Parts: sequence; structure tokens; C-alpha cells
Amino acid sequence: MKWKIVLTALVSLSTWAVGTAGCSDDGSKAGKDASVEQDGGQTQDAKAGDDASSQGDASPGRDGTTQDDGGTQGDIPVLGGCQIFPADSIWNTPIDQEPVDSRSDDYIDSIGRDTPVHPDFGAPWEGAPNGIPFDIVPQDQAMVPVSFDYDDESDPGPYPIPPDAQIEGGPDGDGDRHVLIIQQGSCILYEMFDSWPQEDGSWHAGSGAIWHLDQNEVRPEGWTSADAAGLPILPGLIKYDEVMNDGEIHHAIRVTLNQIQHAYVHPATHSDGRCGNDPTCPPMGVRLRLKADFDISSFPAPVQVILRAMKKYGLVVADTGTDMYISGVPDDRWDDDALHSLHNVTAGDFVVVQHGEIIPY
Repeated sequence: MKWKIVLTALVSLSTWAVGTAGCSDDGSKAGKDASVEQDGGQTQDAKAGDDASSQGDASPGRDGTTQDDGGTQGDIPVLGGCQIFPADSIWNTPIDQEPVDSRSDDYIDSIGRDTPVHPDFGAPWEGAPNGIPFDIVPQDQAMVPVSFDYDDESDPGPYPIPPDAQIEGGPDGDGDRHVLIIQQGSCILYEMFDSWPQEDGSWHAGSGAIWHLDQNEVRPEGWTSADAAGLPILPGLIKYDEVMNDGEIHHAIRVTLNQIQHAYVHPATHSDGRCGNDPTCPPMGVRLRLKADFDISSFPAPVQVILRAMKKYGLVVADTGTDMYISGVPDDRWDDDALHSLHNVTAGDFVVVQHGEIIPY
């Protein structure tokens, strides 16, 4: 976690649609004149799998990759019987009709137009899980104490962490070590960064955030979460079941960039950007959209599902890391060869949609 902590006064939660930003693959923590995108009409792309819009049965599931319901309620993802944020959350709101930001070309140039999209998830890699896992626990899961390095910007414990909670990178991982927990019944999401179990049963983490999944919560100005943008992590993860079983992703996708302005746009509340105040670099929290006329017909069917989501919901810049790394849940069943065809999509195939006020950090 490499950011400068700026202590700010608490501000009341607003009704902005929420997102959270976090830590990335490399271990680092985490203009309004717009023109309408002129890239042609939306193409009719092939679809993988059946359209599934029914909510699955809620069950605690503990394998970390297949425990999710694999369902939706309308177009809202559902996990553990819990709707993953309201319909007007930034994660669940389509942006395919939004105007392009006046700085879009500058932002894309700062990334590098030839920079490929990379799936930062998949089947196990070198014996470790590849991606950011999550656990679903029952409402009566025992709560445990948690201490934080950045306790002035973290939601205090206790958290309902099971003894065998899954850690990003595995128990011996040396990366961001995210731990994500959905508590059934209460439908509360608990997220931690740099998470370490202690001998006495407690946990220690770099930072932590608690999210009520039925609300659009925004953290106080200047606060981080378990992600560098101050957004939640779980809603931006690509999951195997939604790709292979549902055939549709109904949410935006988390992405990391290397050169991010030391500023953010709501609902992000924090930035550890390495680009200083350079206005040609994107601020934390902006959304990239795959151009509507980008031809996806030659891609494997599962990858077409991901690309359609990039056209409809886009990517949310949530953390400092390797450019154009998109996040997902590890699963033994992922076909890594198919996922790696995403390398044929580059930053130049995206635009940045119009965003709100840029807030310096």
C-alpha cells in the first residue's frame, strides 16, 4: 500500500452510486466539454451461454469460486441471496449512451494506445489462486477482532471472518492479500487489504471497509477502502458463473492503471496516483468504455461476454497497478488460453466517458 494518508474530517454519507478502489497486481495500494462517441451503432454480437435472470438459492458455499448464486435479480447481480448494490450504483448502471469526456484522448494516450487488456485472473498460476476470491458466510458467523495500519481511514471491527478465509494469492501470498466477505441475511460486505491472520484468532490488515449492499454509500472525502480509490472491490470482479452460465455480465469491471492523476471523481474518494497533478492522466474513479463498433465476433464466446460488458458497463479505474489489468475471481475452470485473447484488445479501443468534478487529493 503506497499512498500518502491525508486526514480529513468525516463527511456525511451521500446518495452517490458507489464504487471502491483497491490494490493491484503489482502490490501497490491501493474538462467537461464532451462529444458523443462517433463509432457506429452497437453490433449484434454472438452470445455465450443461456440468458439467465433468475436469482439462485442462497447458500453459504465455501469453495471461493463456485459459492456464488450465479443469478441476477432483473439485471442486478445476486450473491449469497444478496443484491450487489442498488440498480443505480455505478457498478450496475450502463454507460453505453454516455457522452465522451473532452479529455478522453489525453487519458488514453497516457495509458498508451497499444497497451493490451490483461485478465488478472484465471486458473491457478504457479500453485496459487489467480485473482481476487471472496467468501459467503452465514449471518451467525463468529465475529473476530481486526486491527489496521490505517485505522484512521478504516471501518473498525469486528468482522465475520471464518478461520479458513480465502486470501488473494493464497495463505503465503505476498501481494495485496485482499479478503472479501459477504455476510448472508444482513447482506453486508466486508473487505480488507493486506490481510494477515493472527495466532490468537484475530486479524491484522492494512485497511478495511464495510459496505451495506442495499445502499449506495460513499466514504468520507480523502478516505481509502480496501482499494486505492475508496470503492468496493467485489462488484467489479468478473466471475466464472456469470460468464459461462449466465452468458451476461451485469456490472462494470475493475481495472488498474499505472499513471493515475493524484485526484479522484465521485464516488471514488481517494487516490494514490503516480501522475501528480498532470491533467492528461485520468483521475481515480473514471470509466472507460469499449467502442461500440469494436468487432468482437472473432473472439472465443466466453470472451465475447466480457467484451459486451465492456461496451455496456465499462471499466472503473479503481487502483494503481499495471495498465489495463482487469480483475476477476479465481476458478479452476477458467480457460486461460481463451482469456488471453483479450490481449488483442488495447487501450486505443476505448474511450473515457464524461465524469464529474475532479477533486485533488
